[in-house]
Amino acid sequence: MLVNFQSFISGDRTWGNSAWNLAATEVYGRPSSSLTDFVELSESDLNNETYKAGYHASHCMIYALNNDRIFATYKARANILMQLRFDGYIGFPGGLVDKGESPLEALNRELQEEINLNPKYQVKPSDLICTHWSQSKKIILHFYALEVAKDDVIEIEKTALTSHDYGVEVLGTVRVPLYTMGDGFRGFPCFLTHSFIGNARTQLITALQKLNIMSVEEVNAALNARPVPVKVFVPPSTTSSNTSSTVDSAKS
Repeated sequence: MLVNFQSFISGDRTWGNSAWNLAATEVYGRPSSSLTDFVELSESDLNNETYKAGYHASHCMIYALNNDRIFATYKARANILMQLRFDGYIGFPGGLVDKGESPLEALNRELQEEINLNPKYQVKPSDLICTHWSQSKKIILHFYALEVAKDDVIEIEKTALTSHDYGVEVLGTVRVPLYTMGDGFRGFPCFLTHSFIGNARTQLITALQKLNIMSVEEVNAALNARPVPVKVFVPPSTTSSNTSSTVDSAKS
C-alpha cells in the first residue's frame, strides 16, 4: 500500500495521464529482445503488404561537416545533433507519423515541435539515409540526414531551448564526439555505450558511413573498443619542479 501511495504522489512506475498517450506508445520505447529485430528495407519493400499495415516513425540527424580540431588535437569531422529524451534514452528528433501524414510531413512537423527548427530547413526525399522494419514492434522507421552550415548548428541548438517540447519530451541537445582519445575508448567509443532508443545507434552508424564522415574501419574500431581500467593511479608530482629549481639555485 505504501508503494502504491508513493506512486500516486510521485507518478513513478505509472504511465500517468492518458492525455499524454504514454501507455499507448510505450512499447516503442522498449528495447528489442533480438539483435536482428531491425531489418533494413528497400524502397520497393515498402509496397509489401507485410509493411503496409505497420505504424511509421520518422527521425532526422541534423549535421554540419567540421574540420576543426578539438583540444587542438582531435579532428571534429562533423557536428552531429542528437538529444536526451524524456525516457532517459539518447535519440534523434522526430516521432510517430500521424494518420493522413507522409513520413516527411510528420518529420518536418516533429522537428518544429521538438527543436523549434526554422521552416527554412526542410527535410527532402533526397535526405533519406535508410528505412528499417522492427519485426517485434511492427513499425517502419524512416531515417533522414539534413546537412546545414557549421555556423547554423549553434543557432539550431539555441533555438531548440525555445521549442514547445523542451523540458518535457526533449531534455537537451547533445553533440556526438567523433574522435577517440589516448586510451582508445574515451570519445566516440564511449558514446556508443550509452542507451539509445530503438535503432538510433544503428541509424547513427549507418549515416556516418553513407555520408563518408567515418570509414567502416573507424566505426568498427570504435565498436570493438573497451575501457582500460586504472590499476594504480599516481598523481602528477607538483614538487619535482620546485625541488629542481631549489637545487639549481643552490648550485648557482
